[in-house]
Amino acid sequence: MAEITRRALGGLSFAALAAQAHAKAPAVKSPWPDAVETAAQIKAGKVSASEVVAASIDKALKLQPKLNFIVASDFDRAVAKAKAGGQTGPFAGVPFLIKDLNPYAGLPTRSGSRSGLPLPRETRQPPYIDSFDRAGLIVIGKSATPEFGFLPTTEPTAFGPTRNPWDPSRSSGGSSGGAGVAVAAGVTPIAHANDGGGSIRIPASCCGVFGLKPSRARMIGTRDDREITDLGVEHILSRSIRDSAVMFAGSEDVGPGAQHPPVGLVTHSLKRRLRVGLLIDGGAGHAPSPEVRTSIENAAKLMRGLGHTVVPTKWPTAPTFINDFLLVWAAGARSIADNIARFTGGRPVDNTILENFSLGMAEMSRKAPPDALPAAIARLKTGALAYDPFFVTNRFDVVMSPVLASPPPPLGFIGPDVPFDTLIQRLIEYVGYTTYHNVVGAPAMSVPLHWTDTGLPVGTQFWSRVGEEALLFQLAYQLEAAQPWAHRTPAL
Repeated sequence: MAEITRRALGGLSFAALAAQAHAKAPAVKSPWPDAVETAAQIKAGKVSASEVVAASIDKALKLQPKLNFIVASDFDRAVAKAKAGGQTGPFAGVPFLIKDLNPYAGLPTRSGSRSGLPLPRETRQPPYIDSFDRAGLIVIGKSATPEFGFLPTTEPTAFGPTRNPWDPSRSSGGSSGGAGVAVAAGVTPIAHANDGGGSIRIPASCCGVFGLKPSRARMIGTRDDREITDLGVEHILSRSIRDSAVMFAGSEDVGPGAQHPPVGLVTHSLKRRLRVGLLIDGGAGHAPSPEVRTSIENAAKLMRGLGHTVVPTKWPTAPTFINDFLLVWAAGARSIADNIARFTGGRPVDNTILENFSLGMAEMSRKAPPDALPAAIARLKTGALAYDPFFVTNRFDVVMSPVLASPPPPLGFIGPDVPFDTLIQRLIEYVGYTTYHNVVGAPAMSVPLHWTDTGLPVGTQFWSRVGEEALLFQLAYQLEAAQPWAHRTPAL
């Protein structure tokens, strides 16, 4: 592993990330160059940033009516930035999208909701988003998300469904669905994503791209995140592992006070054999669909073929885990609804303001006994404490599982207007693999290793102990070489 030391995440050390990756990290065969290769071509003068950005915008305009993945465009400003030049960093001149849950200066933040429309353009942005500007990326707009990121599908009432490029009748996943579509369809080589319960890994699985969720407090601006209720983390979606590794190295928190030792830039494949735990059923005991079972069994066979030891295991969590997680999730919805009510002078918050699912979650929180949330958090803490002993007792290096219980479902199956009780039950069965890592604060990734007979992507999830992103990146490089995916493109 090559580690870059950075001060203030700028200057020559930050810019050197691309050169390191281009020289040492394996390139991938793809009809669309990844961000590292695109930046190298721009730097070498083979193509201009203006041409790259113009091509990205042109493709976005052609695909937006069919896939609906952008909710706010920034095309004019992107063209002007590319023409002016002067970008530095590992991805200088590469087009990019910011997820609509995060502020970006000059664009509104709508969070997939009608509740605040219309909103003024942001004048500030958080430190993590600054890292994209330092990387030299040129933002062409904001990508679609479900309302406040609550659902694992991107079908907000405010903007309409974001459609899967592999099959437009299917879900793109969520909550980073717009980002997944943009990368899978080749509009941008990478796109911003974040994950509070699976929102990087789920769209990565649904859209056939790579997505790594970092450890809690790993990235810039999250140094104070220490509680199990600090669920959300930031990163990107990509087609190549090296793009993800470069952005990770350029935006991780380093220096005195950082909670984790720095990973730096990972550029090489795994060089040792691993002991791998294998989970097939979800955390609540639900079995996956036959297609997903086939995908995870094939992935386990691939891992064994690479020399790793794969051992079936069981979840270290209690069956109540998902219900406790949902109660924490519901408390967030209630807080949002209460804040909206205050801003509207006490006007009732109904389904003209928030979606039915958001309202149902808020009502779930209100109806819970006063001690229910503290008790749920206490049980989640107990579950989190079981994570390290689970690895130690079983001598696991990583654990593998499905990302989701089924391939991308039809649009509407887990949409916000499904009756609340029905939707909750569907969610418990569908999203039974990803939430544990947010509570623990551990890294996990979705790797696109399988496509169904009907052409739908199915990701495989790998997870490690807290702070061990380097191990996951090295494994991802090995899998990328053993069973490539970047040559696959949806028939758009």
